[in-house]
Amino acid sequence: MDISAKNIYFNKDGICNFCIDFENKLNNIKNRKYNLDNLLNRIKSKNQTYDCVIGLSGGVDSCYTLHKAIEFGLKPLVVHMDNGWNSELAQNNIENLVRKLNIDLFTYVIDWNEYRNMMNSFFESDVLDIELLMDNAMLAVNYQQAANNNLKFILAGTNTSTEGMAMPSNMNWFKYDKKNIVNIIKKFGNHKINTYPTIGTIDLVKYIIFNRIKWISFLDYFEYDKFEAIKILKEKYNFKPYPYKHYESVFTRFYQGYILPKKFKVDKRKLHYSTLIISNQMDRDFALKEIKKGSAYESEELLNIDKEYFLKKMNWKEEKLTEYLERPEKSHLSYPSEKKLYDLCLKTYNFLKK
Repeated sequence: MDISAKNIYFNKDGICNFCIDFENKLNNIKNRKYNLDNLLNRIKSKNQTYDCVIGLSGGVDSCYTLHKAIEFGLKPLVVHMDNGWNSELAQNNIENLVRKLNIDLFTYVIDWNEYRNMMNSFFESDVLDIELLMDNAMLAVNYQQAANNNLKFILAGTNTSTEGMAMPSNMNWFKYDKKNIVNIIKKFGNHKINTYPTIGTIDLVKYIIFNRIKWISFLDYFEYDKFEAIKILKEKYNFKPYPYKHYESVFTRFYQGYILPKKFKVDKRKLHYSTLIISNQMDRDFALKEIKKGSAYESEELLNIDKEYFLKKMNWKEEKLTEYLERPEKSHLSYPSEKKLYDLCLKTYNFLKK
């Protein structure tokens, strides 16, 4: 990490607060793998068709979560969110796993015209986190399917080893801000939300307290090496990896590789690489060489292909993209938000857990 991260500071040895906090997190999960048997016994059900929900994006983390769940004898209901931006690689990875493992897949498809209108509203708002739309919907569908099927566990590909470093506040927005989404759409859009699923702070509290649903970072319960996982997935399912994190979505690739650096001066590779370096999964010199290349794209050709695809899919002209990139950023707090409510609920929850 470097000074592009908001609220970063360094100790006398030149180690930043983000790295120190992350090392403490890694130490805290070392004993969690010994609780794996207990977790599996709590999840397993003899009387139900399914015993947990697993969200599947087609990326390495979610695919390996599914692989290990089946290996441990679980019966997951696999959930996929289709917002119209899946890459061909992601789609093939999902199909290969589902077919080889012979499991049920529930795909929630958002109406594309509705989702495009919502994305346009977010672009008009000039807020940082366009991906809030996808991430919030994904969370909503996972919790909804767990509640609908009376399942108490969502096994997620979220994990400490490859993404446990705290996200600087200038790199994204918190993902349960339903109020922010609704008000941005209301201000800049001329359409209703019909097929788009949402989840807010109160919804989350209800799922946790009344439905007793637990979000489990499943990969933290055993040793997880991203590159070893890719090797296993390749051998068993003909898995095709991506060059950077979350590039299973064409829009995420364009957003993280082009929009974020251009408009918001954010390069998420610095966070992702720092996490892998501290967890001993990437060499620091290799990471520095990758960052010094400049572009997060493998080639200028791929960037041009993605840009053309984005413009066509969004019905934009290049002039509109240029004008958007040149406008100044606006904070998510420029619009109504439930951030304070979420922070209060989180603080109360952590206090009661003590």
